[in-house]
Amino acid sequence: MTSVTGAADPPRLLLVASGMQAYREYLLASLGSHYRVHLFHTVEPTWELPHLDGWTVLENTIDGQAMAAVARGLHEEAPFAGVLCWDEGRIHASSHIAQELGCRNGDPMVIWRLRDKAQTRQALGRAGVPQPRSVPVATVEQALSAADPIGYPIILKPRGLGASLGVVRVDDAEALRRFFPFTRDTPAPDPVRYSTDAPVLVEECVTGEEISVDAVVTDGRVVPLFVGRKTVGFPPYAEEVGHLVDATDPLLHDDGFRALLQQTHDALGFRDGWTHTEFMLSAQGPQLIEVNGRLGGDLVPYLGLLASGLDPALIAAAAACGRSSAIVPTRRRVAGVRFLYVDVDDTTIGLVTVDRAQLPAAVDQAVVLVDPGRTVSPPPKGTVWGRIAYVTAVADTAQECQAALDIATKAVHYTRA
Repeated sequence: MTSVTGAADPPRLLLVASGMQAYREYLLASLGSHYRVHLFHTVEPTWELPHLDGWTVLENTIDGQAMAAVARGLHEEAPFAGVLCWDEGRIHASSHIAQELGCRNGDPMVIWRLRDKAQTRQALGRAGVPQPRSVPVATVEQALSAADPIGYPIILKPRGLGASLGVVRVDDAEALRRFFPFTRDTPAPDPVRYSTDAPVLVEECVTGEEISVDAVVTDGRVVPLFVGRKTVGFPPYAEEVGHLVDATDPLLHDDGFRALLQQTHDALGFRDGWTHTEFMLSAQGPQLIEVNGRLGGDLVPYLGLLASGLDPALIAAAAACGRSSAIVPTRRRVAGVRFLYVDVDDTTIGLVTVDRAQLPAAVDQAVVLVDPGRTVSPPPKGTVWGRIAYVTAVADTAQECQAALDIATKAVHYTRA
C-alpha cells in the first residue's frame, strides 16, 4: 500500500525503516521539516505520520532488489533526490535502492564490505590501517587454534551484527570453549548471510579508551562531526551503558587522527554518506575496531546536536542527496546519555517512574523505555533491548554533565509486577 500527501517543493527523500521512536524520532522530525520524506516500512506508520509526505508498506525491508523495483516505480512518478537508512540491518538493502535510482551511496559491494567485519579487516589490513589481529572461524577448534598465536585475552565477535551483540572477552582456552556458542549463536535481529561459513571473529584484545566518530563523507572527503567517549559495562560483555560528546573534543582537530579516518574510508571505498566508526585509543595509538555505514545509535548523533548545534539528520540527508550543507558548530557544550537496566534476569516490570523533582537543570530528557508487564533482563541476556530507561544531560563541562547524569539515574525507579 502507498499513501502520498504534501507539497512538491522540497526535495523528495526515501527513508528505509524508521527505527525505535525513543531513539530516532528526533531525526525524522528534522527531516520532515526540510524534505518530503517517503517511508518504506513493514507496518502502517503511527508516530511517524506528522513527519511524512508518503509511505509504502512492504512485506519486508531487507530484500534490496525487491525494494529497488518498488522505488523505481515511485521514482518515475516523482524523483527521489536521495536514499537514507540508519538501521544497520537494512543499510545493505538500501544501497540496492540507491544504485537502482542512481543516487549517492549506491554501491552494495562497498556497504557489504562494512557490514561483513571480516571483509572490513581484510581491506584495512591491505591499506595498513592499525587494527587488532583478526581471524574468521567456524568452530571452537578453529577458534582455539587462532587464539594461540594472537595470545589471550582475545575477543569473540559475530561477523556482522551490531549493538555489540555477541561480543565477549575471554581470558583463556577454557573460557573460549564456554563462550564460543554464545557468540556463534547470538541471534541477529534480521538475517545476515555470508559467502563463507565462518561467522565468528577471533580478535586481539586491545585496551584503552573506546570512542566512536560520526562523520559525513562527500565525494570521498571525510569530515568528523561528533566524537563519542564510551562507557562500557557488564564485563566480560561489551554493553555500551553511556556516551559523552564534547563539541570541542581535541580529536576533531587532530591532523593525525583525521588522516587515519580518511585512510580508513579510502581503503573501504566509502565515498558518500554518513559513517559511525569505532576506535580503541590504545597505548600504541588508535586501533580501528569497526566502521558502520550509517548514523550512530545510542543517541550519539542526538548528543552531537545538543553539544554542537549541528543537525545530523540534515547533514546526512544532504550527503545522501549530493547537496552541500553548512558544517559550522553553533554551540560548544558537552552532552551525555546514561542507560538503565534491571538487576536480574527475567524481571517483569510493574512500573518505571521518574522523580522529576530530583532532576537537575542540566538534564535534557528522562525517557522510560518499557511498559508495565514487560519482562526484561540485564546483559548479556537483555543487551540493548533490556534497557528500561535513559537520561540525557547537557552542560558546559564533562564533569558537570556526568554529575547531572549521576543524579538523574538515582531519580529513576522500577517495581516488579
